[in-house]
Amino acid sequence: MAEQNLSVRSVAPSGNWDATAESYAGHIGSGNRVLLFALMVLAVGLGYAVVAAPLPLGAQVLFGIVCLVIAILLNRIEGRLVSIGLMAFSTLLSARYIYWRLTESLDYSDPRYNWVDIGFAYGLIAAELYAFTVLLLGYLQTLWPLQRPPVPMPRDLAIWPTVDVMIPTLNEPLAVVRPTIIAAMDMDWPRDRMRVMVLDDGARPEMQALCEELGALYIRRPNNQHAKAGNVNHGLEYSSAEYVAIFDCDHVPTRSFLQISMGWFLKDSQLSMLQTPHHFFSPDPFERNLGTFRSIPNEGELFYGLLQDGNDLWNATFFCGSCAVLRRSALDQIGGIAVETVTEDAHTSLRLQRKGWNTAYINLPQAAGRATESLAAHIRQRVRWARGMSQIFRIDNPLLGPGLSIAQRLCYLNSMLYFFFGLPRIVFLTAPLAFLLFDAQIIIASALVFAAYALPHLIHSQMTHSRLQGPFRYSFWAEVYETILCVYIVLPTFLALISPKLGKFNVTAKGGNRDRSFFDRKIALPYIILLLLNLGGFGLGLWRLFTNFGDDADSLVLNLVWTSYNVVILGVCTAVAWEQREIRRAVRVSAELPARVRLPDGTEISARTLDLSEGGTMLRLPRAVSLPLGSRIQVALIPEFDLVWMDADVTRSSNEILAMKFNALSLPQERQLIYAIFGRADAWLHWAERRPPDKVGTSFGNLFRLGLTGAKKIFSPSRN
Repeated sequence: MAEQNLSVRSVAPSGNWDATAESYAGHIGSGNRVLLFALMVLAVGLGYAVVAAPLPLGAQVLFGIVCLVIAILLNRIEGRLVSIGLMAFSTLLSARYIYWRLTESLDYSDPRYNWVDIGFAYGLIAAELYAFTVLLLGYLQTLWPLQRPPVPMPRDLAIWPTVDVMIPTLNEPLAVVRPTIIAAMDMDWPRDRMRVMVLDDGARPEMQALCEELGALYIRRPNNQHAKAGNVNHGLEYSSAEYVAIFDCDHVPTRSFLQISMGWFLKDSQLSMLQTPHHFFSPDPFERNLGTFRSIPNEGELFYGLLQDGNDLWNATFFCGSCAVLRRSALDQIGGIAVETVTEDAHTSLRLQRKGWNTAYINLPQAAGRATESLAAHIRQRVRWARGMSQIFRIDNPLLGPGLSIAQRLCYLNSMLYFFFGLPRIVFLTAPLAFLLFDAQIIIASALVFAAYALPHLIHSQMTHSRLQGPFRYSFWAEVYETILCVYIVLPTFLALISPKLGKFNVTAKGGNRDRSFFDRKIALPYIILLLLNLGGFGLGLWRLFTNFGDDADSLVLNLVWTSYNVVILGVCTAVAWEQREIRRAVRVSAELPARVRLPDGTEISARTLDLSEGGTMLRLPRAVSLPLGSRIQVALIPEFDLVWMDADVTRSSNEILAMKFNALSLPQERQLIYAIFGRADAWLHWAERRPPDKVGTSFGNLFRLGLTGAKKIFSPSRN
């Protein structure tokens, strides 16, 4: 192949990729293996000594305090090695708690304990063991995020490879798909080496006409077998390029996407797939309904901001179905996109890695799409992901079969196990009610002893997660995201384990709007029931505490605190179910870009955009201008790139602020607008720069406020 003869200069990352992979992914010389094994045995021995050491209550409390002080001091020091140290510290304290739970808090030999006590007790310990397993696998997965940089393309365009850009679509509005096609057609790549293919599973004449207008190749197939995976595989029959780039029909690429992505394929002849982040320019249901858009990380940022970077160290990057490039010869070797599960993307990357191919991740958003537009759609999408990962776990388990390293198997295992959080999350939401409502003894220990072991585990894991995940997920928000989904994913994940073929693929709708606010009672019903149960348990616990203050007072206080936390989380979930009115069809994107305005009298003024949409823009002028509403003006966006004037009508004129609505656009004008909004290489790179860092106390305070808001809306809906 031509790329094997290239000499491509590597951009030095924050640590060279080859050196990082060699140092941290297990390529260790044989001369050091004996020493490494000895050190591991010593570490395990010392760890077991710490985990299993018996201590009286006072000594355990002192141990916890000392550990907390050490962790706080370490947390003030920057550096990845310190982060690894905190992970190890957290692991030891969590293991000590689990060891104590298994060996000292489950003695139900006394005949006074009945099956209710035992059932609740073993349900809770099972949930805790699940959480501990996911904690350990998560620490491994994010041990050292690779932060792979782009590799520059060679100067000689003649040796750049050919790429077919595929945009699968089903029934999405043309207004959603059109910007994606335009942006894909305008990517910076030699025209004779790139082709845009629209794969229409909706067989729509209007989509074919759109492709003819824009110059894209239109492909339809005679059936919809295997949904998106089958659609892409059908498209591969018409593709002859060396590489395939895939975009969901609402994921609009930047002009630089291919130049950012393709260099690694020329550097690594065994690279089969390179994934970039899924970035969303519109708010998801949490951000919209809670009013947290761009001020709090959304649900997907943890995966694309940290976990995929962590996977990349272990050569375990997942294909995510969009915003990715795949090598055609690698796809051919595995028979195309996997069709056996509804998460065809992750399954495809697993099959590629089983064949010895490499995968990669560049954490630079080079495309942006629309987030799910309702809580119900969001839940349906996540249920599909959960069911698909359960299907893979059942039919192509990463722990079994050939071709994967131990680290790859564990990374896949963690991502699949995660989606089984439904039942453990329900257990955590209801466990304190076992004591408050039924007086079930779920832990055979005093509340003080339990707290002495549990608090170090909880505090250190929270502190470590805040340090590792803070830029991508604020403290306690994981509980909100999991609580929203837990009731809905329990049955699909377990059914997929029993019978992987049950269920069908569902497409996430995009491009809708709501002209009124409303409470989604059907979706919120499980949260309301759990909230009422926890409020009832809290009330009964308070009554027991103040009317029969006795030996179980400490246990009552502990369970009341636990229940209070659950009430806050469930209150936030009910607040998310209040779907907010959204009538603007074109999403406005905040962006400060150069512009020029031509006033009705012909005067031209330089300006800066404040926001942009496909329907209009708002500008800040250097001086006050007063124009009547409806005045016809012209605006040029990013004129230094291409001076394209667009007709617009004034919708607001106030001092230096000028807002306008675009009139009908020609194709050259539309291309310039799409470039201004979506196509710039740095369009999404600084999206979260102004976001404050995670602070545990502040994060919980925000959740507490949102939880109260959600609870108030249930009990006083007339105020909304």
